[in-house]
Amino acid sequence: MHELMQIEMDRREEREMRGVGLEEALREAGKEVCGILSRTLEGRELSNEEALLLAGIDGADLMALVKTADEMRRRDCGPEITYVVNRNLNFTNVCVVGCAFCGFSRGPHAKDAYFHSHETLLGKAREAMALGATELCIQGGLPRDLDAFYYRDLLVAIKAELPGMHIHAFSPMEIAYGVEKTGMGLREYLLLLKEAGLGSIPGTAAEILDDGVRRALSPNKLQASQWIEIVRTAHGVGIPSTSTMMYGHSEQPEHWVRHMSILREIQKETGGFTEFVPLSFIHRKTLLYRSGHARAGSTRREDLIVHALARLFFGGRIRNIQVSWVKLGFETSLECLEAGANDFGGTLMEESISKAAGAMYGESVTAEQFRGLIRSIGRIPAERTTGYGIRRRYSGEEEEGGEAGAAREEAAKGRALDGTNCG
Repeated sequence: MHELMQIEMDRREEREMRGVGLEEALREAGKEVCGILSRTLEGRELSNEEALLLAGIDGADLMALVKTADEMRRRDCGPEITYVVNRNLNFTNVCVVGCAFCGFSRGPHAKDAYFHSHETLLGKAREAMALGATELCIQGGLPRDLDAFYYRDLLVAIKAELPGMHIHAFSPMEIAYGVEKTGMGLREYLLLLKEAGLGSIPGTAAEILDDGVRRALSPNKLQASQWIEIVRTAHGVGIPSTSTMMYGHSEQPEHWVRHMSILREIQKETGGFTEFVPLSFIHRKTLLYRSGHARAGSTRREDLIVHALARLFFGGRIRNIQVSWVKLGFETSLECLEAGANDFGGTLMEESISKAAGAMYGESVTAEQFRGLIRSIGRIPAERTTGYGIRRRYSGEEEEGGEAGAAREEAAKGRALDGTNCG
C-alpha cells in the first residue's frame, strides 16, 4: 500500500512539474536557491558549495532546479532527444575482480559462466549491422587466463568484416588489465587498440571517484587516480570516452559533487568526454545490498537531482546528459529528459550487466519505440552517431503510426517495451 501511495505521489508531482513554468518555479523557490539558479542561467559556473546545496533540496526548490536544468538543456541542445542504434556485446561473464555491487560476474567453473568465441561475437555484430546498428558496445569480465592481446585481436576480427562499424569498447578497468597482461606502457597500449579499430571507450568503472567509497564497493578495482590517468591518456591520443557516475548505494551527495568536479576539470583540460551518464545503483541481486552496506538504490528525487545538477554543473562543457533507461525504466527516464537530460542512450539489443544485478526494465528497445517515447513528451527524435553527429531528425509523425501515446502508456505501466513481463 505504501509503495502504491508513493507511486501516485510521484506521478502527481510529475504532473505539477510539467504544468509550472520556469519563472513561476523560480519565484516559488527559496531565496538562496533562486539566486544560485538565476546566476547559472546568466552563465556563471556552479561552485562545489552551490552544487552541494542543490544536491539536498526538495519541494519547490527541486521544481525550480528541474525547470532551470530543462531551460539549460534547451539552450545547449535544442528540442531534440537523441539515441543511437547499437548492440551490447558482453564477451564473458568470468571475472576475478569481485565487485560487491556486481551481479554479473561468475567464477570460471560456474554452471552459467560463458566466454563467447570470436565467431559468435561476429555473428552478433553482423545481426546488429543488418538491424541498422552503427555502434558495438563491447565489455566483459576479467578472466584470470585472458590472452594478453585478446582486446586487440577482437577489434581486428570485427573491423576486418565490418570496417564501418564504430567500436565503443573496454572500460578503464579493462584497459588497465590489458596493460598489465601485455606489459606495455599505457599510451603505447591505447595506440595499439586505436590502430586495431577502437573508436571510443566507455567511462564505466568510475563508480564514485573517491577511494574511500571505492574500497567499500570493490577493493580490487582501480583507484580513482588510475581511472583518471587512463581517461586523460585516452583523450590525449584521440580516443574519446563517455563519463559515468554510479549513485544510490553507499555514497552521499558530497561524493556526487566531488565526482562531477573531477570530470569537469578533466573536460576543461581534454575536451574528450562525449557525454555524462548517471547510473542508478541496481541493488536487488548484489552482495553490497544483501550485506547491508548499501541502500536500496536511488529515489526518484535523487534521480531528478543528479540529472538536473549535472546539466547545471557541467555548464555545456559536457553537453550531452544521457539517461540509462535500463536502470531507470522508461517513465523515470522521460522525467529526467525533462530535467536536463537530452539523450536516451542506445537500443542495446541485449543487455547482461544491469539485468544480472536485478534491473527489471528489459534489455532491448527499437528505434521506433524510442521515437514514440520521445514524441510523448513533445520533443523531436534524432538518431545520432557515437560522437553525437546527427544521422537523421524525425521532425514529422507520419512515419511513426501514432506510436507516441502507446509508448507512453507502456512506459507508465513500468514494462519493458520489447514485451518482457517485468512485473
